[in-house]
Amino acid sequence: MSAKLLDGKKLAEEVRVGLGPRVRALAELGVVPGLAVLLVGEDPASVSYVTAKEKACADLGMRSTEVRLPATAGEDEILAVVRRFNADPSVHGVLVQLPLPEGVSEARVIEEISPEKDVDGFTPVNVGRMVIGEPCFLPCTPHGVLKLIEVSGIRTAGAHAVVVGRSNIVGKPLATLLARKSVNATVTVCHTGTRDLAEHTRRADILIACAGTPELIKADMVKPGACVIDVGVNRVDDPSRAKGWRLVGDVDFDAVKEVAGSITPVPGGVGPMTITMLLYNTVESAERARARA
Repeated sequence: MSAKLLDGKKLAEEVRVGLGPRVRALAELGVVPGLAVLLVGEDPASVSYVTAKEKACADLGMRSTEVRLPATAGEDEILAVVRRFNADPSVHGVLVQLPLPEGVSEARVIEEISPEKDVDGFTPVNVGRMVIGEPCFLPCTPHGVLKLIEVSGIRTAGAHAVVVGRSNIVGKPLATLLARKSVNATVTVCHTGTRDLAEHTRRADILIACAGTPELIKADMVKPGACVIDVGVNRVDDPSRAKGWRLVGDVDFDAVKEVAGSITPVPGGVGPMTITMLLYNTVESAERARARA
């Protein structure tokens, strides 16, 4: 029997509908939530992602500001744009689209973002707050994953969650959030140094794949009835498609869906939630700024 499909696109729309009244309430007070995006270079995936974010802002009645710099831009030039965003009271969220060109320190640029406007949840201040459980902006993809799990009705308290991947953007924060008392899962983190990956994944009640490896997780690596969350977005060659490629996740979807209890598709699973949680954080930032005014 095929697994229950966890529809991230549908949930994202529901969350955005819920943001509507909050955006309108701010507008009545003369505040328009503003997201400022810095894009360096012309990476096609980054350009597409930024365009989608701008459209999402417009649809919700939010302001979107974009600055594009050439791939040859130096670190000082990039930092100057971030500082300008930090100082602009009409900007409530600052987003630097990663990756940055070779030779530019991503850590240095991220550290320059004001924690109060860090709607991606990447600055050391917000990461530290997340780890010790203080209020902060949660990283968008991990936050979206938790929302999907919560809405699906999957029991997390006492569950064994296995996270395959340890990136600073997804894997590490996900492990931290899953271990919070409010979620209360027992967490195993797997990575390139893990011996016998399947031995760990087969024990997972909740299996989250975020390694960036196409179809890494096979059916025989999944516990029957497990909740499988696929964060991966990978382009693979496919001559049968007009574009010559197709998107796949880190999970062998067609095979795993016959074993899992629930599963996210790619596309249409975690992806829509990432952008939506960015909007969510930006609206929250605008509300906080209004309260401080």
